[in-house]
Formats: sequence, structure tokens, C-alpha cells
Amino acid sequence: MLEWGLKSTGLVRWYLGMIESHPVLTKSLTAGFIFTVADISSQMITLTSSDSFDPIRTSRMAGYGMLISGPSLHLWFNFVSRILPKRDIVTTLKKLVLGQTVYGPIITVVFFSVNAGLQGENGSEIVARLKRDVIPTMINGLVYWPACDFITFKFVPVRLQPLISNSFSFLWTIYITYMASLEKAVTDDPN
Repeated sequence: MLEWGLKSTGLVRWYLGMIESHPVLTKSLTAGFIFTVADISSQMITLTSSDSFDPIRTSRMAGYGMLISGPSLHLWFNFVSRILPKRDIVTTLKKLVLGQTVYGPIITVVFFSVNAGLQGENGSEIVARLKRDVIPTMINGLVYWPACDFITFKFVPVRLQPLISNSFSFLWTIYITYMASLEKAVTDDPN
């Protein structure tokens, strides 16, 4: 359905070929690219005159996209299509609910934990960050992701779902990279 007749363009044909021959690598590199561009955009939006661009932060986001987001989306979409293979409205809504109740919460916790750890936060600081940031992020996700997931699950072939999800995640990634860059959360730990 989503192949759009664009197969004739060189770039699209090349990308579709790469998804067939190297699916995880292609999806990982795509996610890394999207996370990189989204973080650069996020920094450009939020930088003040006293701030400077943080290439280490962008590298963290690129690494997260390549090593966690890309592979996990590949596995997730393949898993969901195996357990719920139909694309009717009811099945699409089941997939959407599954994503919001299973994948979304897990990947949000992983995202904040990994990024906090890579920023040098210790265990109690990571827990404090999760307590502060996960629920608001999940609530905002409930506003943004259901429509994106519906379109993805209903109209996009499984092999292209990570690409479309990552494309939707461009705006989302601007938001979560901003959230991940917030000051350390206050902990109860006196150390």
C-alpha cells in the first residue's frame, strides 16, 4: 500500500533493496540518522545565546538510534505482525494498544536510563530522573503516538514500519532529547 509507485526512483529503489538485503543494519542506520537530525534540531530550537552546540549529546542520540531504537523497532514490528497478522481496524487498534502499553513504556525507560547513564548519572540519579520524566513523557506520548501508530500499522508494510515510525519519531525525538538533556533530577540520596 505504501510503496506508492515510487519504486522507480533510484533512492527509494536502493533503500528498499537495502531493507531486503540488510534489514536490521538499514533500519539501525536510518534510526541513527533520524535521531542525529532530531537532536541537532532540538538543540537549535532550545539553544540560548549563552549555550553552545553539544556534539557529545548528538553522538549519544545517534548511538541510541543505531544501537537501540533501530534494532528494537525491527524486532517489535516483526513480533507484532506475527502475533496479530491482520490489518483490519480491530487488529490495528489491538496493535496500537499493545504498543502503548508494552513497547512505549519499556523503550521510554530504556531511553532515559541509557542517556542518563551515558551522562554519568549514578543509579539513584537515574531512578530520580525516571520518577520525574517517565510519566509526563508517557502522557505526552498518548497524545502523539496513537495516530502515528494507527497509520503505521494500518497502511504500511511491516518491512517499512520502522522507517515510518522513525519518521514520525523525528518530532518526538526533538521532544525526548530535550527531556533527556534536562538537569539531573533531585534525589533522596545524600551522596
